[in-house]
Amino acid sequence: MSVFEALVGQEAVVEQLSAAARGNGMTHAWLFTGPPGSGRSVAARAFAAALQCADQGCGTCEACHQALSGNHPDVAVIVPEGLHLLIDQAREVIQRSSRMPTRGRWQVTLIEDADRMEERTSNTLLKAVEEPPPHSVLLLCAPSVDDLLPTIRSRCRLVQLRTPSVQAVQSVLVADGVDPAMAAFAAQASQGHIGRARRLARDEDTRRERRDVLRLPTSLGSVGSALTAAKDLVDAAKEESDKLAAGRDDAEREALSTALGAGATGKGISASGPRGGAGAMKELERRQKSRGTRTQRDALDRALIDLAAFYRDVLSLQLGTGAALVHADLVDQATKISGATAPEDTLHRIDAILACREAIDGNVAPQLAVEAMALALR
Repeated sequence: MSVFEALVGQEAVVEQLSAAARGNGMTHAWLFTGPPGSGRSVAARAFAAALQCADQGCGTCEACHQALSGNHPDVAVIVPEGLHLLIDQAREVIQRSSRMPTRGRWQVTLIEDADRMEERTSNTLLKAVEEPPPHSVLLLCAPSVDDLLPTIRSRCRLVQLRTPSVQAVQSVLVADGVDPAMAAFAAQASQGHIGRARRLARDEDTRRERRDVLRLPTSLGSVGSALTAAKDLVDAAKEESDKLAAGRDDAEREALSTALGAGATGKGISASGPRGGAGAMKELERRQKSRGTRTQRDALDRALIDLAAFYRDVLSLQLGTGAALVHADLVDQATKISGATAPEDTLHRIDAILACREAIDGNVAPQLAVEAMALALR
C-alpha cells in the first residue's frame, strides 16, 4: 500500500514525488498543475504524507493517516472558499513556515486553488518562496503555470498531472463496486474527472442535473426560449449552491454566536453582546456570501463544460472522426444537430461557450453571460 495509490493514471508523477520524498530532487516549493479532476490536490496531499513518513509514504503508519486526513500537526491545508485567497491566509503561510516541525520531518503548507490569489496576495506569499526556512515545504495547486506570478512559479518545481484515461477512471469505479455499465457511462461523461465520475455513478440527482443541462441545445428555437433556457441554467446553479450552503452557513453562524457568548448572563455581560461581536458576524456573512458566489460559479462551469463537450460530439460527427462521444447516451440528439448545421456553426457555438466561461471568471454577471451565450447558440 502507498499514499500514492489514489492517483489514477499518473505514473510519471508518482515516480517523481516518490524520488523526492526519498531525498532525490527535493526542494522547498512545488507547483502541481493539471486540468480539473486530474488529482492536483490528491497528489499534493499524498506528497505531504510521504514527506512526513519514515518510509516515504507507506500509507499505513500514523503519520500517513494523519497527513491524509488533515490531522497532522505539521501539515496545513489551505482551501480558498471564496472568490480569492485572502491576504491574511498568505500571512499565515509565512508565519507557519517559520516554525520548526513538532513531529514530522518538515513543516508542510499546501494551498489548493492557488490560482485564486490576487496580485497583492501573491506578492505577500512570495516571501515564503524567496526566503524559505530549511525545514519548510510549500505545495501550490493550480490549473496551469500561467495562473501564478512568474516570480512565484519560477521558484517552484513543477509537477504536471494529466487527465486520466476513460479506461483508468472506469477501472477505479468498478473497483469501488460500481456496475461496469454505469462505470463506463460515468467515466466517459465525466471527461476524466474522477470526482465527477463518482458522483455521476452514484447519485441520480447529479445525472438528472446533467440531463437538464444537455436539453439546452434543443430548446433554443426563439429569442424568448433562449433567454428562458439561460435563466433556468443560472437558477439551477444557484439552487445547487444554496442547497450546499444552507446547513453549513447556519452551523457557522450558530457556532460563532455561541463563541461570542450569545445567551450568556451575569455580571459584565452586555445585552448587545461582546465588543466586536457585530463585526465578527458581519465578516462571517461576507465570507459566506463570497463562498456562495464561488460555489454557484463552479456549478455553472461544470454545466458549461458539459455543453462544450456536447458540441464537440456534434463536430466529431460532422467531420467523421470516429472518436468516442463524451455524451454517448445523447447520440441521437447530437446526430440530428450535426445534420442540420455546418462544422463552422458548431465551432462558433463552442467558442461562445468558452467565452461565457471566461466572462464569468472575469466577474461578469452570470445571468448576462449565459444569456449572451444562449443567444449565440441559436
